[in-house]
Amino acid sequence: MSLDKATVAKIARLARIKVPDDDLAALAGELSNILDWIEQLNEVDTRDVPPMTHVAAMKLKWRQDEVTGAAPRDDVIANAPEERDGFFTVPKVLE
Repeated sequence: MSLDKATVAKIARLARIKVPDDDLAALAGELSNILDWIEQLNEVDTRDVPPMTHVAAMKLKWRQDEVTGAAPRDDVIANAPEERDGFFTVPKVLE
């Protein structure tokens, strides 16, 4: 698959990446090479390959679902960088 400079400029704008006009041609070539490689991967027959979730065979350890006691509030608050009236103090996010 071959990408032109206009398509690369549109992709960059959608991704909110500022790409100088001088770099569009080189980037188009690089992205075209990546897409060609992906097309080669699509040609590989994977019908007999079982799906996997991890590269190493793993089995999850099960444990009983038990209610446990919470840590004392003062011990938890002691870990806070800032505390006010027994609560964590965090920076304001919304105005």
